[in-house]
Amino acid sequence: MTNSLNTKTLRQDFANKNILIIGDVMIDAYLWGNVERISPEAPIPIVSVNKRENRMGGAANVALNIAELGANPYLISVIGDDEKGKIFLDLLKKRNISEYGIIIDKHRKTTVKSRVISKNQHLLRVDDEISNPISEDLSNALFQKILDLNSSMKIDAIIFEDYDKGVISSGLISKITEFTTENNIITSVDPKKRNFDDYKNISLFKPNFKEFCEGLACEIDKTEHELIFSNAKEFMSNKNINYMFITLSEEGVFITDGQTWHHIPAERRDIADVSGAGDTAISVATLCLVANLNMYELAKAANLAGGLVCEKPGVVPINLDELIKALEI
Repeated sequence: MTNSLNTKTLRQDFANKNILIIGDVMIDAYLWGNVERISPEAPIPIVSVNKRENRMGGAANVALNIAELGANPYLISVIGDDEKGKIFLDLLKKRNISEYGIIIDKHRKTTVKSRVISKNQHLLRVDDEISNPISEDLSNALFQKILDLNSSMKIDAIIFEDYDKGVISSGLISKITEFTTENNIITSVDPKKRNFDDYKNISLFKPNFKEFCEGLACEIDKTEHELIFSNAKEFMSNKNINYMFITLSEEGVFITDGQTWHHIPAERRDIADVSGAGDTAISVATLCLVANLNMYELAKAANLAGGLVCEKPGVVPINLDELIKALEI
């Protein structure tokens, strides 16, 4: 039996739940500045930098969202044995997020996405990364981290946060989902193209619309809700997925349990930056599943949360007080 959303108990519903996040972590680096002239060397703007900042990105941003919502995040991932890796671990420490599940590999580099921003406008992004799949030994070590954590606490949910950077593989997915099925643990997935078809026995599957269409090889419009439903229903049946939750950007969100569906329009907002909205949506949706909320309330809360973080520049987590206030309007 699922419950309706009660903002008065939401904080208690989310509090101290143990959520594991496995996937690709990275640093979101920002250079903030002003454009005052065009370069004489090429027709490009010259940015006078006045601020530099490093933030937790990828699966680490999901962990940060989970923490801000009052639950306990545990990251399972790989970073490089480099200076950026040290910066990443320092970011975890400052946010009081456990580094137990982080493995350092001397053969990889820590992923960094650097963005140049002026007056809240993105001018350039530079990605410094290795996206080849991690070794089988590393993959086994990550799975062992999950088993070790399970022996010391109750795991309420596991989130697969897949950015196609090599941490998640079909073999690791299979091991984890077999483990979660045996132990009745909620699973949610934020998929990417490489492993899209490998997820089975999942509680909640959350692609964006582009990923949904590419993954199912279908050509439909965001507004064709019945076609979205029919395509999702078949995929869910084949993969044993309980809920399909699709983010539709300016069209809001769509959710189905394979029997019925709901479309929730997007709220009107002043969009500053869409980066990280999907991370926030999967975080809120997962905790709503743990709290046993019905799928409409889950989608409503996740849709609101994703919209709220889009009003702020850069990748930022949702604030629980802000979310509760928005839900009460």
